[in-house]
Amino acid sequence: MTTQLAAYSTSTGEAVQFWILGTVAVIGALCTVFMKRAVHSALCLAGTMIVLAVFYLANGAYFLGIVQIVVYTGAIMMLFLFVVMLVGVTAADSLRETIKGQRWLALLCGLGFGVLLIGGIGNASLTEWGGLGTANAGGNVEGLAALIFTKYVFAFELTGALLITAAVGAMVLTHRERTERARTQRELAEQRVREGKHLPPLPAPGVYARHNAVDIAGLLPDGTPSELTVSKTLRERGQIRDVSAEALNDLRALERRAEERLERTGIESAAFKRTEEASK
Repeated sequence: MTTQLAAYSTSTGEAVQFWILGTVAVIGALCTVFMKRAVHSALCLAGTMIVLAVFYLANGAYFLGIVQIVVYTGAIMMLFLFVVMLVGVTAADSLRETIKGQRWLALLCGLGFGVLLIGGIGNASLTEWGGLGTANAGGNVEGLAALIFTKYVFAFELTGALLITAAVGAMVLTHRERTERARTQRELAEQRVREGKHLPPLPAPGVYARHNAVDIAGLLPDGTPSELTVSKTLRERGQIRDVSAEALNDLRALERRAEERLERTGIESAAFKRTEEASK
């Protein structure tokens, strides 16, 4: 098979696979850049990496395809996704530049990289055609190792140094020096006393409410619900069940039964009146 025939001949299955998966990969890459939420961008990038892994496998680079799925998509991207979800990066975060001109510098670097990439691809020449059988004669892993540690050893070492520099830079950017001494437990307790905050442990949920669920506020002796008895997270989400009216109805029924036994019909106790007024 000549070089020209190998370069221009493509089977129907390969063409269909390329155009379908290539379109998906390009859409995923564009969504990675233009998505407003970091979690959505990470998911789109993971989808693009999976498509690239399918391309590697289809072209006989089995080792690269498995590494693309296991290492990049399964480990690095999922770790990045979990970190983003844990930190809580949203579109509401500030997008103001902390370093002036960094966007123009990034655009200039991107254009320079594109020019170098186009120049390298344009000057590439294929004089001999070996095929996958020749390249993977001793095995795909052995052939890849031979290329990495012989012909492309300088590029491989340079890429490793670049990744290490990026990791160290990320650690430096995320590290924050403590500008003041950490306060002790005694100092924190004294601060709570000065500010008049709730000093003893918080009451348990559901006390005096005939329920002990975490989403039910406890009732004070006067019948009003106490916000200290439920979690702040549930309160902000609006997932608290209000049973104060139910508790007052039960109390009213008990009072009526007691009045009937004691033959006090038509008379309500002063305690119940205070409870009902406080609940309003």
